[in-house]
Amino acid sequence: MKNELLLSAALLPLCGMAGEVHTRPSNETAPVTDKRPNIILFLVDDMGWQDTSLPFWTQRTRYNDTYHTPNMERLAKQGKMFTQAYACSISSPTRVSLFTGMNAARHRVTSWTLRKNTTHEQPDSVMIYPEWNVNGICQEPGVERTTQVTSLAQVLKDNGYHTIHCGKAHFGANDTPGADPLKMGFDVNIAGHAAGSPASYYGMQNFGNKPGGKSPLAAVPGLEKYHGKDVFLSEALTIEAEKALDNARTTDKPFFLYMAHYAIHTPIQPDMRFYQKYLDKGLPPIEAAYATLIEGMDKSLGDLMDYLDKNNLTDNTVLLFMSDNGGLAAHTRAGELHRQNYPLNSGKGSAYEGGVREPMIVRWPGVVAAETKCDHYLMIEDFFPTILEIAGVEHYNTVQKRDGISFLPLLTGKGKMPARDIYWHYPHSWGPSGPGIGATCSIRSGEWKLVYYFDSGKHELFNIPADISEKHDVAAENPKLVKKLSKKLSNYLRSVDAQRPVLRATNRLAPWPDETL
Repeated sequence: MKNELLLSAALLPLCGMAGEVHTRPSNETAPVTDKRPNIILFLVDDMGWQDTSLPFWTQRTRYNDTYHTPNMERLAKQGKMFTQAYACSISSPTRVSLFTGMNAARHRVTSWTLRKNTTHEQPDSVMIYPEWNVNGICQEPGVERTTQVTSLAQVLKDNGYHTIHCGKAHFGANDTPGADPLKMGFDVNIAGHAAGSPASYYGMQNFGNKPGGKSPLAAVPGLEKYHGKDVFLSEALTIEAEKALDNARTTDKPFFLYMAHYAIHTPIQPDMRFYQKYLDKGLPPIEAAYATLIEGMDKSLGDLMDYLDKNNLTDNTVLLFMSDNGGLAAHTRAGELHRQNYPLNSGKGSAYEGGVREPMIVRWPGVVAAETKCDHYLMIEDFFPTILEIAGVEHYNTVQKRDGISFLPLLTGKGKMPARDIYWHYPHSWGPSGPGIGATCSIRSGEWKLVYYFDSGKHELFNIPADISEKHDVAAENPKLVKKLSKKLSNYLRSVDAQRPVLRATNRLAPWPDETL
């Protein structure tokens, strides 16, 4: 299939003049001639940059030799690896940014959501945290403490795609519209709801569901056929995803599958199919269990790739692999904490690279060159415009203002990505402590990264290519650069009306980064 056909064929029936939105009703079957690519977005939960046998660094580490992800290796041989792909440091902000094209500072879902109108934060002795959007996002107006949006799935659905959600949603709090993927633009929902982790990975434990209506919020819904059976959650989701793809193929529409695994989020429970081999390697039980979550996820990836091959779908399917935040390193893990993402510093919840740098691979046969790498940095909100451009959706309106920039030029090798800065904003407490964890905001500008702490007003400056582990804060040696980046960061946060904590000592909003210099 020619690239031009993939990118432009079938646009005429869908798109009009700039500013107009021409959509096909969601119940209308797309014509058989619609050859736009199918799209699979394979998102892993809490997978660190080093949680793979595929090295994304310039050298292998012991972690690459510990874990076994042959299907990630297979995907990389057929596509392009991205060595500097970034997300937020926590799940919900990433997923919201991905499906809205908004930076977290703008959408204000800056931490993880679960219960309606409830925050997980404990009172802090130094700061009063802002009232962020604890209820997440939804497409309906007037829902308190949410951001109303038009989701990526909705735009794709309105433009002729059959949209499938499988796995973790975590878009909105319980008992709000955003908790239901069917209200977020998906035609099909498999096991997605408000919770960001499973109560159990085991079918024998009914995935956490209890009799008598006393199930915890984290109990995985909709997989009753597997209750009481010896099946792991990652496997059950994969089986159901393939069934959904079977149905999608009868619609004569291109499909969008959002394959959002709960793995490798806690609880760290062993997938017994792989457990013994990691124990035999000498790993502590918790680390062996962690490795099985990774390998089970990788098996799912391979199963889906096999499905595409078997059904002659590979050549016309774009497969994007990504994680939502860095690997867990602040608690639960064996050994010295905050080292589990080496050479990156810290992990999930941190402003440092270990919290925000993710493994990413894209395969698009005939368009993306096989066995290639890209060192250009990109941000999670960039997936929104990129996927729509891949789908050939040129003119669309959304309720929200978007921040993402399409990285299609990095895929096709045609054109250039504009030089740009990327931003992170986390104005409150995650809970655990550790390096780079706290109320922070950050900017990546070229080789440089500035991290600012709202409680102390401290600035840290790192040259990322030269100091990937962020061990050498060079802010004191570069005051002009600190001032320049602080101004850029502050101006951006002001422009999106970002929230700030209040300092108890002054009863005033914490200063912006450029106000403390």
